[in-house]
Amino acid sequence: MAAGLATAGKIPFANTFAAFMVLRAADPVRSLIAYTGLNVKLAGTYAGLSDSYDGASHHAIADIAFMRALPNMTVVSVSDPVEAELATRAVAAHKGPVYLRLSRAEVPVILDKARYNFEIGKGVTLVDGSDLTIVATGYMLVKALEAAEILAKRGIKARVVNIHTIKPIDVGLLLQCARETGAIVTAEEHNVYGGLGSAVAEVLSRQCPVPMEFVGIEDTFTESGDYEKLLAKYGLSAARIAARAEVVLQRKA
Repeated sequence: MAAGLATAGKIPFANTFAAFMVLRAADPVRSLIAYTGLNVKLAGTYAGLSDSYDGASHHAIADIAFMRALPNMTVVSVSDPVEAELATRAVAAHKGPVYLRLSRAEVPVILDKARYNFEIGKGVTLVDGSDLTIVATGYMLVKALEAAEILAKRGIKARVVNIHTIKPIDVGLLLQCARETGAIVTAEEHNVYGGLGSAVAEVLSRQCPVPMEFVGIEDTFTESGDYEKLLAKYGLSAARIAARAEVVLQRKA
């Protein structure tokens, strides 16, 4: 239906569980929308572990990998309510198919709507630092900011960068961070294979190799439970990011 509306000049937003958008709807997403470059916006909700009590069948931990592998597809992952609103408006104005990754969980507002500039394809530096860079997306941006505070108490200056657009990724900003800080930690609510970490590594391995560590789901299916407890169990915490930061700093030395 969304594909048909797009051929008639409309700007359709198709919304469903992120897990099912890449599993049950994979063929029409690929063949009808991405292949033909139709102006359809795919809003994948309940992403990551945010549909926490419904377990592995409803957890979307491979959606970024699938969507960013499709030619013509833009992939956007938002971090808080402010970014969700700004991203929705930007996605509507963008020409071509877009996957907009949304969470079900209640998350704190961390961005100032009056000052925050959202632009598809452009990452944003939220905290400056010279020792390493934490590159985060989605709800893990909150954890990255908390990790930076933990590290600051240990005398480590961590830069925090929000990569809300995973495809096309902000190559220039990533290269700048790699050159200026010399070490990268990525953080995402997604399998460590194929998501943000992989996208960042693809850029840096070709143009500016530096030590990297990855915070994400370690290639395992997940289970039902309280959202924050699940994040902690699968290593998606500020403490885990801080620990990986210390590891990458040892490798940098």
